Amino acid sequence: MPLTALKKGQQAVIQYIDDETVNAVLNEMGFLPLQVIILENIAPLGDPLVINNRDYSLSIRKSEAQHIFVTLIQ
Repeated sequence: MPLTALKKGQQAVIQYIDDETVNAVLNEMGFLPLQVIILENIAPLGDPLVINNRDYSLSIRKSEAQHIFVTLIQ
């Protein structure tokens, strides 16, 4: 499922990123496949989204988040 399908507060594992540019930028920032993330917040109009790994939070555009595929942690 794409990251954009998560609801605020849900945890997920990054499976893959299907856009090379988004993948390169997120990899440099420490967001890697098989890493657990939390969708911390969604702006009132749905863009941007705030995701958190264990180290820090990052705001990303919805257009970028659509390229990040995750598995929900129940």
